[in-house]
Amino acid sequence: MPKAKTVYTCNECGAASPKWVGQCPSCNAWNSLFETVLAAPAARGARPLNAPATVQRLDSLAPQAIARRASGLTELDRVLGGGLVAGSVVLIGGDPGIGKSTLLLQALSEIARAAAVLYVSGEESADQIALRAQRLGVVGEQLRILTETQVEAILACAQVERPQVIVVDSIQTVFTEILQSAPGSVAQVRESAAQLVRFAKRTGTALFLVGHVTKEGALAGPRVLEHMVDTVLYFEGDTGTTFRVIRAIKNRFGAVNEIGVFVMTEAGLREVGNPSAMFLSRQGDAVAGSVVLATQEGTRPLLVEVQALVDENHSGNPRRVCVGLDPNRLAMLLAVLHRHAGVATYDQDVFVNVVGGVRVTETAADLALLAAVVSSLRNRPLGRDLVVFGEVGLAGEVRPVSRGQERIREAAKLGFARALVPQANMPKKNDADIELIPVRRLGEALEVLG
Repeated sequence: MPKAKTVYTCNECGAASPKWVGQCPSCNAWNSLFETVLAAPAARGARPLNAPATVQRLDSLAPQAIARRASGLTELDRVLGGGLVAGSVVLIGGDPGIGKSTLLLQALSEIARAAAVLYVSGEESADQIALRAQRLGVVGEQLRILTETQVEAILACAQVERPQVIVVDSIQTVFTEILQSAPGSVAQVRESAAQLVRFAKRTGTALFLVGHVTKEGALAGPRVLEHMVDTVLYFEGDTGTTFRVIRAIKNRFGAVNEIGVFVMTEAGLREVGNPSAMFLSRQGDAVAGSVVLATQEGTRPLLVEVQALVDENHSGNPRRVCVGLDPNRLAMLLAVLHRHAGVATYDQDVFVNVVGGVRVTETAADLALLAAVVSSLRNRPLGRDLVVFGEVGLAGEVRPVSRGQERIREAAKLGFARALVPQANMPKKNDADIELIPVRRLGEALEVLG
């Protein structure tokens, strides 16, 4: 009998090496190679060659409309692009205890009303799942549970049950008997996921894979796992708050950067239909250093509050702390503020925060960030009826952003009276009940704000 072979597999890119090295020769990652024991190779000629595939011309193919199945959670359907697609594979990751299992259990309970579903758990027992379902008020008459970690046994059960939707919680606990390495290793995660993906594509079963995350917040396991699936979702939120945001990073059946907003309650996750109203704290009088930003998450306009605190520094090394925005961009914008508006902060500590734990990645937050900084520095409130958006360039110009009209309509819908916008984003006809203040330069914007 041929002996099993031992190789070293990179945890980042999945490349294999016959011996251990400190740096992966493929992706140059350090200390990312781990020992993997492969199964003994099959005898030559044991498996027949597949028939050659048929080559088709692109213009001969007639694309068909994608049929989608509603998950019962509108916010989850929004992130998925409108619903579940038959044969699609969705990978969802998040911190421990953030609510991934709760989200999928609630979704499966709704899907089970019209389709056969199967919840596979490798981390919890059936009694633990039943206790969670009882707490959530989930009706389990049509929801079937399987506690198994061997992928061959899972697929055999799926062949018998023929579910239309499967949840595997989690992929790091599943193993295949083809390999001898421990569950959770690079080879086990990759091969187990490959078998599950092949089953989903062959049978048209929608598949959810739950993945663990590293301390940096990225999905654990080989990066090839993200390439194997159709959709990658991140379930984000601070365990100290009730807000939960699910964000699409990759989606072959819809737009990326879409978000769904939930609130964690004692009875499970509750959808938030108007997240702008939830993230705004408009009680009381206006305070210095606070401004409302009209941002865009995918196709959804979202209003969030940006707060800044500028305080005198006595150590000679001013601090730049940014939560919810890019810290490197904060340092760059402060330099633009000094160069083109004459406002110096080199002897000031600057702290910036986006209220509610929201993470804003687009450059449309530049003008709102600088407005909050100047408001705190001068100790002048900007008013609670003002909304701001716009990108600021290195030359001090205020550049336009995408979907400006939708941001303006969202602000008008929530009762804002004024909007500071880039000149290029001015609509030809203002059909919203809001005063628009167009600006071309950063200095002009600060003059308007006073």
